[in-house]
Amino acid sequence: MHPTPREKRVTWAELFFDLVFVFAVTELSALLREDHSWPGVARALVAFVPVYWGWVGMSVHTNTHDVDNPVDRFGIFAAGLAGLFMALAVPGAYHERGLLFGASYYALRLVLAALVFRGRQMMLGPFSVPVLVSGPLLVVGGLLDATPRVLLWGLAALVDLATPTLARRRISRIRFHAGHLPERFGLFLIIALGESIVSVGGPAATAAHIDAMELGAVAESFALACALWWVYFNFAADAIRHSMATTTVQNIVIRHVLSYAHLVFVGGIIAVAVGLAESVAHPAGLLGTGVAGLLFGGCALYLATFGYTRWRMFSHWSTTRLSAAAVVLALMPVAARLPALAALGTLLVVVSALNVVEHLMANASKRSEPEPVAEVDL
Repeated sequence: MHPTPREKRVTWAELFFDLVFVFAVTELSALLREDHSWPGVARALVAFVPVYWGWVGMSVHTNTHDVDNPVDRFGIFAAGLAGLFMALAVPGAYHERGLLFGASYYALRLVLAALVFRGRQMMLGPFSVPVLVSGPLLVVGGLLDATPRVLLWGLAALVDLATPTLARRRISRIRFHAGHLPERFGLFLIIALGESIVSVGGPAATAAHIDAMELGAVAESFALACALWWVYFNFAADAIRHSMATTTVQNIVIRHVLSYAHLVFVGGIIAVAVGLAESVAHPAGLLGTGVAGLLFGGCALYLATFGYTRWRMFSHWSTTRLSAAAVVLALMPVAARLPALAALGTLLVVVSALNVVEHLMANASKRSEPEPVAEVDL
């Protein structure tokens, strides 16, 4: 049993590294907005996984190592440059920039492996498998035509995602800083939510004329982003930190709640951001099936994932959030036939109602039988 490490804070170098992924999320949103058919969603997801997984790898490294030194700072900057090249390649990842995308991911993983294994023998695990398997697969995929490229990159994504589970025994021996990783993943969620603001505000700011309906759509979009923020940061963020600090097997929380669930959280928010951008662009027009799928489907996915995280952390279902996700899905066919402004308002009412109900339930729970705030993730 390892002693609990002292409290670790996010470094300035890590925050600087995150700026690259602000840009990457923006480019991924643009890729999804360009084509949000089912094949387009699949291609965006396949491109999203290596971007996200590269960020996860760096966050795990900075959690388990002292990186506040010149060598690691330069390593973080070098990985950031590789991430920037990945982001630049995203718009043409399935065209002429496929090799740039794959090679940039491989470079990022090589830098990470050099930081992690410097002075030590390389061991099979989450930092070596991308160097030996998934990185080369992305490079080779970048040389192929569109369909084989998607298949090979999809295989690489599955390899990366499966590695922590396959290596869980080895990882379980590592003691992670309980506060640092939840903070890092919360920051990435903020990046995704920020993209929803950029997606809405950017086009509106450059428009020649903004009428009342467009201003209303912008206001509803911002309020929805606030409501989604509230769903995560009012209870769930503390619950994750509490679970990391008290669990005997941190690896379970890191794999299932942080690495896997946050992939879905962020993906859902990116889908919502694209739906918001389309809604603000045409607030009086019918939402349509595709945009409704992104907006309502992404929101339902985001809410439903809390059911999974609560089960993994506390072996209880998040009934309020699963119920809200079901309501959002049920409303999706109706929303497709509504003007975008009305559909946005409907979604905002559902998510806001969820937050109000959970607030009232939490207060009632405190009055009847006080319990740790981190456990009140409804």
